[in-house]
Amino acid sequence: MTPDIMESESTEVTSRPGDAYVQSFARGLSVIRSFDATRPAQTLSEVAAASGLTRAGARRILLTLQALGYVDADGRYFTLTAKILDLGFAYLTSMPFWNLAEPVMEELVERVHESCSAAVLNGSEIVYVLRVPTHKIMTINLSIGSRLPAFCTSMGRVLLAALDDDKLDAVLDAHPLEARTPRTIVDKAALKSALALVRKQGWAIVDQELEEGLISMSAPIRDRQGRVIAALNISGNAQRKSAKQMVKAFLEPLLDAAQRVSEMVARRG
Repeated sequence: MTPDIMESESTEVTSRPGDAYVQSFARGLSVIRSFDATRPAQTLSEVAAASGLTRAGARRILLTLQALGYVDADGRYFTLTAKILDLGFAYLTSMPFWNLAEPVMEELVERVHESCSAAVLNGSEIVYVLRVPTHKIMTINLSIGSRLPAFCTSMGRVLLAALDDDKLDAVLDAHPLEARTPRTIVDKAALKSALALVRKQGWAIVDQELEEGLISMSAPIRDRQGRVIAALNISGNAQRKSAKQMVKAFLEPLLDAAQRVSEMVARRG
């Protein structure tokens, strides 16, 4: 037996939320999540440190992932393979609005000549699940799977506004509200007031709170029961149109597109 495998695993997380919790599976996911844009290739020690596992535990998981084709090894370095995308696309293709929303979004982009995206809520972040870009208006490079803070994005506010008070408080308390620009709302009471307005009017607009020069407006996508399952947005450049001009020009087509997708989701559901 190698020294790595003989190494104690006492530093690994041992708490179990319940009998149904599969700790080895959770550790495997932590290894996968340890790879990102800043760490595309890692040594065993780096994976162990990033995932909070021992070298022995990280090694077994990496070798398992390698045997399944999700990880490749080149000398001392491990990297994810393209097969890892299967996990993400399994989610995307199982979503009821995946095939429905894209052509509607393409029509919307052709109509308004601005970028359009769809996102879902994951904790305190939004995750992009569809995107039809036009002009590059953000310094952030967005693609499917990209994450942004929910509290200062228009799609995030649509999704947060759909939560009940307890869930909303839990999300807002989980992470500090950090200013991304001088315009970012970071006061919890003020943010909840903004979300109340979103809930009342049925759509959201965020004027340069995520990034200076970026204005975004969003509407909800609902399932058959009327529950908000995703958000649809249009993003524009503040130098081309002000927030008021965007509302005047784009709100009606945005709401129409979101309603069309919601109706298709309801029929399919």
